Amino acid sequence: MTTKKPYLSIVMPCLNEAENIDNLLPKIKEHQPDAEILVVDDGSTDRSLEICKEHGVKVVSHPASLGNGAAIKTGARNAIGEIIVFMDADGQHAPEDIQRLLSKLEQGYDMVVGARQSSSHASKKRLIGNTIFNKLASFMTGQKIEDLTSGFRAVRAKHFKKFLYLLPNGFSYPTTSTMAFFRSALPVAYIPIHAGKREGKSKIKLLNDGFRFFVIILKIGALFSPMRLFLPVSVTFFILGVINHIDSYLSAGTFSNGSLLLYTSSVFIFLMGILSEQISSLHYRNSQG
Repeated sequence: MTTKKPYLSIVMPCLNEAENIDNLLPKIKEHQPDAEILVVDDGSTDRSLEICKEHGVKVVSHPASLGNGAAIKTGARNAIGEIIVFMDADGQHAPEDIQRLLSKLEQGYDMVVGARQSSSHASKKRLIGNTIFNKLASFMTGQKIEDLTSGFRAVRAKHFKKFLYLLPNGFSYPTTSTMAFFRSALPVAYIPIHAGKREGKSKIKLLNDGFRFFVIILKIGALFSPMRLFLPVSVTFFILGVINHIDSYLSAGTFSNGSLLLYTSSVFIFLMGILSEQISSLHYRNSQG
């Protein structure tokens, strides 16, 4: 007798979340009784693994902590559902919101993200930081991004798995996957959610991981929307060269080395943008295979 493949897989990275996951798993089963629940134990040292087994859910374990993004990639590779919902194991994401993600996905989208409302952020610093990241990423992609770093999202597995090689092993997988979907013309939607307060200490360090998020945005922008990054920089250098040229001519009647350097930098940056566009096209073409 052939076992029917589940329509939905719910993937949760887990690192020392014994208390939270013990309360969360029964709620998920209540709201999504037919879903495959897959917990990726990222080297937990508490009872997380034992609790998952007690609740009868599928577990894939890392021998040591490899990172949140690595756990997401492991979960995606092992999930067998056509749709994958990623959610945190710390209880921030409400199981009843899973159906809202799925309902939106059924409207023709390939990714639906739970966008946290302003009251959901742990502090004003996090709210300001996420707002800046959202604005910068929106500029890079040319699309409105309401929550770049939300880990609560539903995706079509066949598309998401194409981008696994791009995903970092750290906490910035949402950033990379969102921008990859936009660049590949895969429709992305957002639904408002309220993220609950997690129990225990957050594993994200605001300063260090905030800098990493910023670097990831620039890297993905250069890979998927190169001219949106390189062209404004090139134009800025050219304008500065013109200003320096005029100032040098009016004050000394000469063409300064500074102007030459700025003009040359402008040309080189523009050419780098063209080259990056060609590389981007190769990645885009490969993602359609």
